[in-house]
Amino acid sequence: MTTGITPTVFFLVLLAAVCHATWNALVKSGSDKLVLQALVIGGPGLACLPLLFFVAPPAAESWPYLLTSTLVHQLYYVVLVYAYKSGDLSQVYPISRGTAPALIALLALLLAGERLSGLEWLGLAILSVGIASISRLATVLTGLAPPRDGEMRAVALALVSALTISIYSFADGQGVRLSGSAPSYIIWLFALQGLPIGGIALWRRRGRLRQAFGPNLKTGLLGGAVATVAYAIVIWAMGVAPMAHVAALRETSVILAAAIGTMMMGEPFGGRRIAASILVLAGAALLQLGG
Repeated sequence: MTTGITPTVFFLVLLAAVCHATWNALVKSGSDKLVLQALVIGGPGLACLPLLFFVAPPAAESWPYLLTSTLVHQLYYVVLVYAYKSGDLSQVYPISRGTAPALIALLALLLAGERLSGLEWLGLAILSVGIASISRLATVLTGLAPPRDGEMRAVALALVSALTISIYSFADGQGVRLSGSAPSYIIWLFALQGLPIGGIALWRRRGRLRQAFGPNLKTGLLGGAVATVAYAIVIWAMGVAPMAHVAALRETSVILAAAIGTMMMGEPFGGRRIAASILVLAGAALLQLGG
């Protein structure tokens, strides 16, 4: 395992960040978020099923991590659907994604022995504060603004989402390193994790599948293609670079998510979020330089 992160990995993870913000915006903008989530995740899962016959299973050592990731992903998807029902994209997304990098770094330190330098920890702290500050949470907690209807519920769900993100990200970082083949691990993960959420959506929308899935089919499958590219890059990157670096860079997507929420969904942005975005970029730069 090399220290730091190479320019190639750096720019590919930034591409993944753009893709990740895009598919989250698609789910948030949909009228039936459960169906869209099922299509985004279940579509790639179905597409990967035939590929299982052409790739060897991941090494046995990686299976505990693969199964952990699969199970925790299901909780993440359900929590995310309910969070987006309660709060804005520019509220939920920064809290969930901004809290996760620090948790992932802690797990990587305690369970995988990945140590960061002082400058890297400083960069991670600045980046995490900047990401979380893009949401309204700071102003609500300090009494500068009253909470909106359902906002604190959305915040609580976003924090649960952050915990699930940190667990499945660490599991996939460890799993892909032990798998013997990153493409094999990625294909098996997508095939396993895509089916349960699809089954949940089919059961919840039973009796009106055409009405539920028909209007969302194109958007959901497009989101699924984007999501597949995003997380495939991230899993591969965590196999060749420190997990904390990859996780932190991926979460710079909150800047784009906040911009999408403002320009396309009418959510507020303002000077505070611009300043928070600058903190995100500064933290990412320090993290890269520290490695």
